[in-house]
Amino acid sequence: MQHRARAFPAYQFRRGGSTMTIHQAIASPGCGCDSQDMLHSLISIDEALARIAGHIAPVGRTEALSLDHAFGRILAQPVRSRAMAPAFDNAAMDGYAIATSALTGAGPWVLPVVARVPAGQAVTTPVAGAVAARIFTGAPVPLGADSVVMQEDVLRDGDAIHLSHRPEPGLNVRRAGSDMAKGATVLDKGRRLGPREIAACAAAGAGILRVRRRLRVALLVTGDEVRRAGGAREEAQIWDVNTPMLTAGLAAADVDVVASAHGADNLAGLVRELGDMAAQADLVITTGGISVGEEDHVKPAVMALGGETLFSGVAIKPGKPVSVGRIGKAHWLGLPGNPVSAFVTWQVFGLALIRALSGAGPAPTRRHVVTAGPIRRKPGRCELRPATLAGFDGHGREIVSFEDATHSARVGLLSPADGLMFLPADVESLPAGALVEFQPFCQS
Repeated sequence: MQHRARAFPAYQFRRGGSTMTIHQAIASPGCGCDSQDMLHSLISIDEALARIAGHIAPVGRTEALSLDHAFGRILAQPVRSRAMAPAFDNAAMDGYAIATSALTGAGPWVLPVVARVPAGQAVTTPVAGAVAARIFTGAPVPLGADSVVMQEDVLRDGDAIHLSHRPEPGLNVRRAGSDMAKGATVLDKGRRLGPREIAACAAAGAGILRVRRRLRVALLVTGDEVRRAGGAREEAQIWDVNTPMLTAGLAAADVDVVASAHGADNLAGLVRELGDMAAQADLVITTGGISVGEEDHVKPAVMALGGETLFSGVAIKPGKPVSVGRIGKAHWLGLPGNPVSAFVTWQVFGLALIRALSGAGPAPTRRHVVTAGPIRRKPGRCELRPATLAGFDGHGREIVSFEDATHSARVGLLSPADGLMFLPADVESLPAGALVEFQPFCQS
């Protein structure tokens, strides 16, 4: 895609009691979302993500956790190795430790076994001259030895071994410090602690870790027509999809859902509920009520509470009204009410907000895939269409299959999909095999 640079109008955002004004050029990928006819009211997807990245800081407080309780949390400080790893030269497998320099002539050689070295015990007998020490995986290599011959490569005969091939120095020896040097940075701050990271911390001797405190999130789903999923409902009422969907999306080790409620469609009630939630949360998420209809009261309620917007309205389909701002000290994410629109904008902007507030590193990048069939669509906004990975083409590129249109309320189409494909706003048709961007679904 062609990259286009442009400037956007001066924009003010209040943070920490001070007002920042931005007026600069932004380089966007040029997907068409920021064409001139859209700039009057909407910003591009990538500009919205840039504003989140540029203006949302991680929560300030941290806590110390033992390694056993740190899974899923975000590092607030780098982890450095407390000692070399491994701490000493050790055997990479069961066998015999020998000094290769003591093997004279062409061989074969007969070496008496003078010691036995199990793992976990200090070695006191050196390997001096043409002798061998029985050694086990992980045991320290005796002084004087520089090679460990696998037990399968020797013939044991009583208290001696027969060796027919000269081993190389360093064979099957794990050298001290070959994995980690003392004081080396093993993990940078911002890393989420999964099994691999936990393993690295353990190897570095880091039993206590400094992590970001849990992110406090409140969820308010609006709509007088919404009823609890599976419960009784009257004509013209619908089951609530957004609450369970977003609650599941927030199920992470570093997130604490401190409040969840169903808000009534009236301004006074929403002002009260949003104010209460903002007082106890780092992030308030709302669904519905952010468009411009007579029954859309969420944005007026945010403004009534002295709230501010970082952006409101993105050139995206579905989910155009999506908004991000603040209510007091809490950040605010306003998602559309239609479930597919809410899910799509949560995947693109909600997870970006969570990562920014939790101090996590950048989100996984989009990748390119090819379309299984042709596409015809109405241009105007960048369309994010659920797509399913469907194998590879003859060039080894991933292929995606998809529906013939994006349906903002057809939730059944989400479960078989693997992610979202990005259809440029200014493109009306694409042939089968066209290259498009793809963002896989993820938790956080």
